[in-house]
Amino acid sequence: MVLNYIWIAFFVVAFVVALIRLIFLGDLGVFPAMMKSTFDSSKTAFEISLGLTGVLSLWLGIMKIGERGGLVNALARFLSPVFVRLFPDIPKNHPAMGSIFMNIAANMLGLDNAATPLGLKAMEQMQELNPKKDTATNPMIMFLVLNTSGLTLIPVSIMTYRAQMGASQPTDVFIPILLATFFATLAGIIITSLYQRINLLNRTLLLTLGGACVVVAGIIWGFSQLDGATMNAVSTSVATILLMGIITGFILVGLLKRINVYDAFIEGAKDGFQTAVRIIPYLVAILVGIGVFRASGAMDMLIGGIKWGIETCGFDTSFVDALPTALMKPLSGSGARGLMVDAMKTFGADSFVGRLSCLFQGSTDTTFYILAVYFGSVSIKYTRHAVACGLLADLAGVIAAISICYLFF
Repeated sequence: MVLNYIWIAFFVVAFVVALIRLIFLGDLGVFPAMMKSTFDSSKTAFEISLGLTGVLSLWLGIMKIGERGGLVNALARFLSPVFVRLFPDIPKNHPAMGSIFMNIAANMLGLDNAATPLGLKAMEQMQELNPKKDTATNPMIMFLVLNTSGLTLIPVSIMTYRAQMGASQPTDVFIPILLATFFATLAGIIITSLYQRINLLNRTLLLTLGGACVVVAGIIWGFSQLDGATMNAVSTSVATILLMGIITGFILVGLLKRINVYDAFIEGAKDGFQTAVRIIPYLVAILVGIGVFRASGAMDMLIGGIKWGIETCGFDTSFVDALPTALMKPLSGSGARGLMVDAMKTFGADSFVGRLSCLFQGSTDTTFYILAVYFGSVSIKYTRHAVACGLLADLAGVIAAISICYLFF
């Protein structure tokens, strides 16, 4: 519903701005430019979706091998000691705990199609423990914040879009996104734990979160010692080695588990084709709306106003042109995706703005959409502190993305 109003606003605001430019400035070219943008944006949306087909089929095929090979289950078991302490109100052997593990593991591996059904199942099982059926419980809120913080180990779709938009090294954002989404997730856990009075000072959580922070701090420190060119080269090399290692590892695990690796890949690849076709109307809708908004001059007015405010405060404004992606992400994944593509198209996939828009897209998830779907599935009306915790985690992800983008690029 929110996206509906945003999409309408793109056209209405664009029309009003263009009308003002025509009447008061005598700009006869603004309306032809807007109409031209509708055709150009529609063509771009289709070309992007068509180009996505191959890469999506590849990665969803690989992910299906990992799913069949039991890697999601293995990751869930690995996370078990931590999650038991983050969800103290859920009995240790309750089925909800298993669904939560599976959902988070699927999200981390980028298995969106598997993650959503598992998440809905987890909500249903947690609802069974809920004494107030219309009010969100602490475990529900912690679970949703972990989902909205967007922790993903493999940002497949973003790298795919970068490849489609002509990036010289589509994987160069892999490590920066991993760092940014880590900070968003860490902030979400800490903020929600403070709300719920969960003790983060126990040994398991301290070792896990503290160890993760040390590793991330080491990565940031190591890269900060390198010059820009070397940092970019090392980051790209590490990312490509890790990704090739993941592909090879998934295949070998599938082989060891005696599954038909080829058939599993084909099954997942079919989903890739269907996904590419399914997103065409969404991309057309959002890219046309953004194109009209930009062609009317409304986007320049919005960005110019933000830049003026940032400059007045004495800060660098290089990041401002990527901010629309960050502002849209909590509201709509497809909307943010469209703004990310628009930023790469306008400024270049390898530009600072293009890369930062990718970091914004990958550092958090669609907070309001996730809350609406998951809470709606169990008829929760009173969400308590879920929105506040989710948006604060988003803010942490945005700040981290900006800082890390300046460090790397």
